[in-house]
Amino acid sequence: MLLERLRAIVGSAHVITDPLTMRSYTTDWTGRWQGEAAAVVRPATTEEVSTAVAACYDRRIPITAQGGNTGLVGGAIPAAGSIVLSTRRLNSMDTIDPIGRTIAAGAGVTVAEADDAASKHGLRFGIDLASRDSATLGGIVATNAGGIRMVRHGNTRAQLLGVEAVLSDGAVLSRWSPLVKDNVGYDLPGLLAGSEGTLAIVTKVLMKLTTPAPETQVVLAGVGTIAAALGLCDRMRRHGLTIEAAEIMTAEGVTLVCSHSDARDPFAQPSPLYALLEISSPGNTEAAVLEVLSQLADTMDDAVVEPGPARKLWQIRESHTECISRASSTPVVKLDVAVPLPAMSKFIAALEAALAAEFSEVTPILFGHFADGNIHVNILDVPPDVSDAITGRVFEIVAAHHGSISAEHGIGRAKKSWITLGRSPVDIRLMKQIKSTLDPRSILNPDVLLPLAPADSAHT
Repeated sequence: MLLERLRAIVGSAHVITDPLTMRSYTTDWTGRWQGEAAAVVRPATTEEVSTAVAACYDRRIPITAQGGNTGLVGGAIPAAGSIVLSTRRLNSMDTIDPIGRTIAAGAGVTVAEADDAASKHGLRFGIDLASRDSATLGGIVATNAGGIRMVRHGNTRAQLLGVEAVLSDGAVLSRWSPLVKDNVGYDLPGLLAGSEGTLAIVTKVLMKLTTPAPETQVVLAGVGTIAAALGLCDRMRRHGLTIEAAEIMTAEGVTLVCSHSDARDPFAQPSPLYALLEISSPGNTEAAVLEVLSQLADTMDDAVVEPGPARKLWQIRESHTECISRASSTPVVKLDVAVPLPAMSKFIAALEAALAAEFSEVTPILFGHFADGNIHVNILDVPPDVSDAITGRVFEIVAAHHGSISAEHGIGRAKKSWITLGRSPVDIRLMKQIKSTLDPRSILNPDVLLPLAPADSAHT
């Protein structure tokens, strides 16, 4: 039997079949996506992953790789009969090279653990997420995560130098080079970044580290329009300042956070929008920031400046996801989208108007990394029977403004029905060809990202 073989590979304690224990692996963080699995397997080494995957390949058993299970699109939730392959025990912190500024670590290491290890050498991990304590390095590679520092350091793909990964037949791919100039053949680590576990199972990563700014200033500015927020970012940059992070929140979102947490609005009077910027510079950052704010005083309702890390100001932004989930009477429809910066104001206006006219019973809360064009559309109190209709309507508006239906969370299960809004038939055909080449039996996360061809479903 397969389960006996898997127990021999990873140990009986690490093959979980109890339904109650498996629940945390088969239900996503939002509660919206629930799946079923034959077992959860927890390997501790690449060799164990390889042998376990080969055993599933021989039997044509689907595998869903899962890290911290912090995804928001159902990408790590298994279908019935699948094996969940958890990478949490692949948590070795192998090496940090402070000269080359790289980190080599297991896929199960969390973002917070990677950053903590880097900080001991005076460096930082370039990806930062609100889910940093749970999100794993394998997970951020699988989704090509961006996060709050993307405006400064780029997404995961931009910081990924190498991977060790297990292919669908158990073969181990090791593309591992700390060189920033290594232009030999295809960028295989880059291909796996954003592949959502459909091409291979990442077991180790080699990533760049960054040098932290000596000091930062955090600005929370109340503004009336998206244009004013973008203008604030632009003026800071033109003044020679570096934007480390740039977030946008609405009055409705800030009010919700303040009512469901101990966060407090720092302004006596609310503003329609709140821009949260973290800023650095080679010189006196505070003086430079205050100078820019004084020049733009007539475009802002109010502003407050605090030295970084300014955790109370950041708490307002980072509490959004948790507080939104608490406030909604149904699982939140979470749609991570991006639009070109010049179109952002019109996109938000069109979105809010359409939701108010067509789905008046729901409550939209918007926030996100606006300097990247990334808006997280959260829709609360959505009746289950209109969830797909709302999702489709939002994506239509995104497409009409030449945006992307997935900025950083991936496609997963949630968005694969709408992938044609973001990729041409040629794109999709090529992606399917890549999938069939690397995973000819379609056992790696087969229900995610791309629709299955009828022949691919034979193993189910």
